[in-house]
Amino acid sequence: MPKVLFLPHKIILPKGGVFEADEGETILSVALRNNVKLEHACEQSCACSTCHCIVRKGFSSLSGWSEKEDDILDKAWGLESESRLSCQAVIGSSDIEVEIPLYSLNYITDC
Repeated sequence: MPKVLFLPHKIILPKGGVFEADEGETILSVALRNNVKLEHACEQSCACSTCHCIVRKGFSSLSGWSEKEDDILDKAWGLESESRLSCQAVIGSSDIEVEIPLYSLNYITDC
């Protein structure tokens, strides 16, 4: 069973966390099931970029992304080559490490 390591986020998850995931589950569903308050304004319909995350380790084990996800990601703040929408990134068999950015379209912190 793969694990998802969420790196510490000053507001959402100050100490970080490691959670078990089911293969085929999205990063967002793992976060929500474990009370990680990762924003998702469009209710997982791939219509916003508020659930943007950066996959620091294990990126290649995730599902591929669609053209729609790629278009939506263009709206995310702090976009990196390992960026994904957590509602669309399906976990494979390997552990992953995820960073939740400090900024999203709806959420700005003064960190």
